[in-house]
Amino acid sequence: MSHTMFIDSWSFKATKDETWMPAQVPGCVHTDLLKQGRISDPFYGTNEHDLQWIDKIDWEYKSSFEASEAFMKEEIKELHFHGLDTYANVYLNDQLIVEADNMFRIWSVDVSDKLKDGKNELKIVFRSPIQEDLPKLKALGYRLPASNDQSVLGGLGEDQVSIFARKAPYHYGWDWGPRFVTSGIWRPVELVAWSGVLIRDVYIDQLHVTSEKAELIARIQLDSTITGKVVLQLTTEDMNWNLQAELQPGTHELSMPIVIDSPKLWWSRGLGDAHRYTFTAEAVAEQEGGSYKSLQQVKTGLRSVKLIRKRDAEGTGASFYFELNGIPVFAKGANHIPNDSFITEVTEERYRAEVLAAAEANMNMLRVWGGGIYEPNVFYDLCDEYGIMVWQDFMFACSMYPGDEHFLQNVKQEAIDNVKRLRNHPSIVLWCGNNEIDSAWAHYDEDAGWGWKKAFSAELREKLWSDYEKIFHELLPNVISELHASVEYWPSSPIVSLTGNKEQHGNPDTNEGDMHYWGVWHNVEPFENYQIKLGRFMSEYGFQSFPEYRTIRSFAEEDELDISSKVMKAHQKNGDGNRLIKQYMDLYMKQPTSFKSFLYLSQVLQADAMKMAIEAHRRKMPYCMGSLYWQMNDCWPVASWSGIDYYGRWKALHYYAKRSFAPLLISAQEEHDQLHVYIVSDRLAPSKGVLWLELFNTSGKLIRTTSKEAISPANSSQLSESISIAALLDGQRKEEVVLVITWIGEDGERVRYEHYFVKNQQLELKKPTIVVKEEHAEEGTVITLSSDVVAKQVVLIAEHEGMWSDNYFDLIPGKPHTVTFMSYDGSAQYRQAQAGSITVQSMFEHVVHSSAAIADA
Repeated sequence: MSHTMFIDSWSFKATKDETWMPAQVPGCVHTDLLKQGRISDPFYGTNEHDLQWIDKIDWEYKSSFEASEAFMKEEIKELHFHGLDTYANVYLNDQLIVEADNMFRIWSVDVSDKLKDGKNELKIVFRSPIQEDLPKLKALGYRLPASNDQSVLGGLGEDQVSIFARKAPYHYGWDWGPRFVTSGIWRPVELVAWSGVLIRDVYIDQLHVTSEKAELIARIQLDSTITGKVVLQLTTEDMNWNLQAELQPGTHELSMPIVIDSPKLWWSRGLGDAHRYTFTAEAVAEQEGGSYKSLQQVKTGLRSVKLIRKRDAEGTGASFYFELNGIPVFAKGANHIPNDSFITEVTEERYRAEVLAAAEANMNMLRVWGGGIYEPNVFYDLCDEYGIMVWQDFMFACSMYPGDEHFLQNVKQEAIDNVKRLRNHPSIVLWCGNNEIDSAWAHYDEDAGWGWKKAFSAELREKLWSDYEKIFHELLPNVISELHASVEYWPSSPIVSLTGNKEQHGNPDTNEGDMHYWGVWHNVEPFENYQIKLGRFMSEYGFQSFPEYRTIRSFAEEDELDISSKVMKAHQKNGDGNRLIKQYMDLYMKQPTSFKSFLYLSQVLQADAMKMAIEAHRRKMPYCMGSLYWQMNDCWPVASWSGIDYYGRWKALHYYAKRSFAPLLISAQEEHDQLHVYIVSDRLAPSKGVLWLELFNTSGKLIRTTSKEAISPANSSQLSESISIAALLDGQRKEEVVLVITWIGEDGERVRYEHYFVKNQQLELKKPTIVVKEEHAEEGTVITLSSDVVAKQVVLIAEHEGMWSDNYFDLIPGKPHTVTFMSYDGSAQYRQAQAGSITVQSMFEHVVHSSAAIADA
């Protein structure tokens, strides 16, 4: 059996300094400096600007360790560096053993002849990524586009060097993130010793999976130092398979066919259990002097996943949807970015909090976006556990990259390392080459793209495009084809298809491929365009908001609470962000009464926008089969497109997403003089129910009620009712009414939806009296709220940290609403908890009313 130990006792210093300080590994220079009190909180105020010196100098880490007698007796001793960030020379007992230049690779080295009895010294020298790459820029002679590289903030002027480093792109800044170009040991350092045989890798290759039969091949990589026979046994649950092979010294690739009858399948959330099998592989090699054993376990779910792109009856283009175990799945979710600028600060609990929040909001997919990192195994384990499908980008985003042979080989090994590490995760349903580069460069359309190519000669354009194609059209798909062929590769997001002409590039008017729609936000198009710009799969769209007051106060003082203050600007990385929020607020909202009200209204504005988009996408099933908004989370406290802020606090958007992504959705859309009412369902069987329509005025009076029998469709969207708006209102003013639509199923299920006929800005609300009744106080906070008039966007603010089962909801007179306070304690589900004191507010208190409205109130 092999022996393993982690080397986790380290010291660090700047290379130019003499004094060593304690370091935390995994970690990075910035977090180590902070823990030693050498720098101030990087996220506070404008401290980011004062810490740009850190990436300009070299740093080193050292550790000493003793390998046990059992270790030293083994034949082979290896050091595995699971993550070195980024340019690093590693010395063992003063001998250079590794020259690393890729944050995403695993660096392994045989140290059998270098390891000593007693104390061993390990030293890692990290060269400044800035000083390392500036000469590459000078040698190249021109600047490769890198739109989000905040080189000016980093003191480099226009010299953007992020594209040369195989390092997390967001470390160099993004339009939601700070610029902290880190160095350090960001994943574990492991010493492994073994003799005879060692199982390196077990891959359960899923050839053909149905509910009747799973046809698999266990592909096992085994290293040997011996000549002789090995018996390989694979077991899972109550099944086992055996294989015998003849060994020679070296690496062996062994294949073991497996058939499982009536397998328990892995399903995405909402469709069934996310069942996983644990496979145990054991190799036993008998020798004259005894036997050698090696054991490895992998956990995987059995499922068939296909990306379906074919001409269909829904339009002139081709479909784009995921078929899981033969079932077309509407993908509901968001784009995931790294949870911290300093990724080693993200604990398993923080990962679970995010994935659990996705599950709680009825999501079934997260897109791991290409400007961050290949996440650690725990993230994918959690997605496997909760049935969250993963769209996995390779780590390239919004930039053009070099195409020299060394860069290509570095990228190839990075891809191999990460595909092999992650391919057993059933949650991964797509590998995508990059984020937005095809559409940004737009090689085949002179008038499209972001204007990048216009800075280059025709000859240089061809070279840069050829370099692009080498990575994204050749190298990466070849790696997937060889190592994970059961999952599709998609070259870039967005893209229409690889046509080799101007039809290739994604745009908001295409009817195939995936779509990023940013007309709302960047182009100041109205929210209503979300109902017009509808693609086959909406892989990005979004709208910004500010985090809540408590989060703002984590980085800003009271006298800085103005969106034009230096600190608030430093925590708004999108140059036009504050202006755009204010501009849209002026279009859709009444004026806020205070800074706190501005924060509240920004969240409501964002949530309203995303609600309109999500529901338009879902109503358009099966033409549109995916809705992933930008973005799920934050890497620091900031104004951004996120639905959950850096501290894990749910914004209004996340509560809205929970409702809009519900398995059964009622949604209404106005078109000309008609109101169309849709029933949208992800469930695989239809059901019967009654659809109730109740018209209230904002004073709380029920004007009229109608009902009809209705069918909830199976895994589709159905227009259930079209009503003349004029007949529905029958003389009532649009500014003074709300239509409450309620589905009541035969099984008693209730789904409610409110439709307003005007923007919030024009809605004439009355001052509500909200009654709060608390129940079950000893188990946790459960409250029932009721109002005498229509109370819009009721927000509950708890003294303690946690989330509500519902928040930012509307109260309708005569329809009490019960909610539960929940907290996350690290377990698999939320727990009911005590909220402490509760503040209840509604939109009425947060906006400026006309003098007439105030008089009425």
